[in-house]
Amino acid sequence: MTTTLRVSPTTAVIPVHAVWGAAAGLVGGIGFGIWMSVSRPMADTAMITMVAGLLGSTNAFVGWLIHLAIALFAGVGFGILLGQYAQKLAPAVVLGLAYGAVWWTVGALWIMPANMGMPVFEWNDVTSSSLGGHLLFGLLAGLTYSGIAQAMGKQTGSPGR
Repeated sequence: MTTTLRVSPTTAVIPVHAVWGAAAGLVGGIGFGIWMSVSRPMADTAMITMVAGLLGSTNAFVGWLIHLAIALFAGVGFGILLGQYAQKLAPAVVLGLAYGAVWWTVGALWIMPANMGMPVFEWNDVTSSSLGGHLLFGLLAGLTYSGIAQAMGKQTGSPGR
């Protein structure tokens, strides 16, 4: 049975896993964004400004906006794809870490460097630091998702799956 959230009588119904995933993605994205703001694997360039480069900018605020939009999208994906399995703490942690590793492989090793004219699937200081950040994203997203699921289960009187 799929639980849904009706936003208003005239709008579509949104699966609750997507909403919880969005919140989890933002929490994970904030943690990862802080990581990228302080991590400088390339001389004096913060990783968050490298993200801004996806739109041809070097502005950290632009980097944050792009990063949080991606984190929101990734969080919704986590909720829809894995939410039914991530309602308990241990599976949420494992699935979150695995999900972060997948996003690292697809995003940091392939899509981002390809869009910036850099070599893809290359191991270097940037990609190794990025792996840590993606794992942090996944961990925080999984923990947050599980926490929301557990809190909502207690609030409604139904246990988390």
